[in-house]
Amino acid sequence: MLALNNYLIVSAILFAIGTVGVLTRRNAIVIFMCVEMMLNAVNLTFIAFSKYLGNIDGQVFVFFVMTVAAAEAAVGLALMIAFYKNRESIDVEDVNLMKL
Repeated sequence: MLALNNYLIVSAILFAIGTVGVLTRRNAIVIFMCVEMMLNAVNLTFIAFSKYLGNIDGQVFVFFVMTVAAAEAAVGLALMIAFYKNRESIDVEDVNLMKL
């Protein structure tokens, strides 16, 4: 059985990769996937602490986070499709051009 530290290290690495991806990429889909990776890193941390402490509250909270992430994915994808239809690009640099 793996120790709590191993799960936390993997979670920190996933969160760091997601953060670097959000800060350095310009493609909206890649940024969106990096945000989802960060959410999954946080979920892994909740599950690890829940198992370590023997409490189910962290696992229940993960289901709420997953529900919010699914709603965010649906809204984000709809916004990207609308933006692509308008500008034929999903580059975040072009978002500033949508002002009226």
